[in-house]
Amino acid sequence: MNKSEWAILGVLALIWGGAFVFIGIAVRHVDPLTYVWLRLTIAAGAMWLFLTLRGQGLGLPPQVWGSILLLALLNNALPFTLFGWGQTHIASGLAAILNATTPIWGVIVAHLLTRDERITPRKAAGVLLGFGGVAVMIGPTLLADIGTGAIAQLACIAASLSYALAAVWARRFKALGLSPMAVTTGQLTAGAAMMLPLMLLVDRPWTQPFPPLSAWGAIIALALFCTAFGYVLYFRLIESAGATNALLVTLLVPPVAILLGALLLGETLAPQDFAGLTLIALGLAAIDGRLFTALTRLGPRPAI
Repeated sequence: MNKSEWAILGVLALIWGGAFVFIGIAVRHVDPLTYVWLRLTIAAGAMWLFLTLRGQGLGLPPQVWGSILLLALLNNALPFTLFGWGQTHIASGLAAILNATTPIWGVIVAHLLTRDERITPRKAAGVLLGFGGVAVMIGPTLLADIGTGAIAQLACIAASLSYALAAVWARRFKALGLSPMAVTTGQLTAGAAMMLPLMLLVDRPWTQPFPPLSAWGAIIALALFCTAFGYVLYFRLIESAGATNALLVTLLVPPVAILLGALLLGETLAPQDFAGLTLIALGLAAIDGRLFTALTRLGPRPAI
């Protein structure tokens, strides 16, 4: 990637690392399905306003809406709900670590569903290291008792798999010549429409107390910065640097989320969580390959 693409990656890491803290605040006061619907609705409204102010239409042909609906399910409705529910039971930093398995799932999904991103021995080693990290974090909990905490961690892993599927699915929009802003607006709108009946049926928000200002602030920040603005940057990065490079953002998100969670929410993580993060980071480095290539170049050279 070039310097501009690395800068976008860094901004996304800061935005999405903060997202886990905002989610932790929001779901303390708002049921997960309601939180997801509010997040998607506000984000979609912001994107429509932005397009209107620029004098742009959505420009999505009717035949792509089936693909947009599936993208909204995989990239918004399902993972937002799973992470939202999961963070009612586990720390935001731990959720961010589990989110870092997205590129690991991405290698497997890309191998199974694409022709140009096949798995290699190096990527296979990265996958094994990554899943070893997950086993270190969740293993003791599962062996001791399959309680709510373990199920919440598994929910976050399922959300990460959903993100990986979405990243591969989103590749088709580049070939169609659709702008990242149009795809973002379309998927957010579809996701909000998808969540509305489910939220009304399950959460019945009219029976719940009105959320405090802290929850509203967290949801608005999630909608405007972490969702609307974040996805515009994310799809632009996929378009210019590819899905595999874009998914590297999940390697940078956990340290940001852990630091902010400790400073703002008073969260602490167990030693095995940091051990798991180390293994996941090594796995991601193996999948990416650039770190090992750089180390090889710095190594001793044969005498001439």
